[in-house]
Amino acid sequence: MNAPTKTEEFAAKAPAAIPDGVYAETVLSVEHYTDRLFRFRMTRPAGFRFRSGEFAMIGLMVGDKPIYRAYSIASPSWDEELEFFSIKVPDGPLTSHLQKIQPGDTVLMRKKPTGTLVLDALTPGKRLYMFSTGTGIAPFASLIRDPETYEKFEEVILTHTCRDVAELKYGFDLMEEIRNHEFLAELVGDKLKHYPTVTREAYPFQGRITDLMESGKLYTDLGVPPLDPAADRGMICGSTAMLKDTKDLLEKAGLTEGANNKPAEFVIERAFVG
Repeated sequence: MNAPTKTEEFAAKAPAAIPDGVYAETVLSVEHYTDRLFRFRMTRPAGFRFRSGEFAMIGLMVGDKPIYRAYSIASPSWDEELEFFSIKVPDGPLTSHLQKIQPGDTVLMRKKPTGTLVLDALTPGKRLYMFSTGTGIAPFASLIRDPETYEKFEEVILTHTCRDVAELKYGFDLMEEIRNHEFLAELVGDKLKHYPTVTREAYPFQGRITDLMESGKLYTDLGVPPLDPAADRGMICGSTAMLKDTKDLLEKAGLTEGANNKPAEFVIERAFVG
């Protein structure tokens, strides 16, 4: 008899009794992009409401206790399922187990979503920039599939910077999904621009997004004017250094950081910064 594989040894189980304030949902599909990245979709609880761009605390039973981490909800608020895009950390308390989930497994989710990367936290503008690195694209995967984004902005620019070209595929899959969607395709039209860059391989768009902003290449490539607080709004999600450097550039251009209770020209998601 063959020994079970590592994947077979781990099955995400629901706890015997679901704690108050927690949903136990079923994994529907899993797609592995690289040895570092994967996405999965799971059932959405009937009573679960969220704003596109928010995150939830999701978790698994590991041993006899649940372990939770903050994850942006990558699906838009209208979707009947919930999608998440995750990094794989070999020794991560949660992701070392989460990367092994299979359809039919159980994922826990706390009932209250939150987050700053929401349209309500921005003042009205013409052009919305979404600056992301790695899995920081997840909240924007939600927002670029939300009709409200295109009602509020004439132009939406998604930048996605990764180390390697293979890590950009999730972003390209999102663009393809929108182009082929029965109602999003017409609604989005040519309003959405996708600007993928890599830092470790040769690629048409190469370098850190902050370097491309400082040099002006980002704006030249996109055919748009430099940042203008009268017209431009920004959202930032990524690594600690990227958050700080992008924030500095936006403030240098005259944009002010906002929040849910005080909308302004740009917002940052700090929930994932270690």
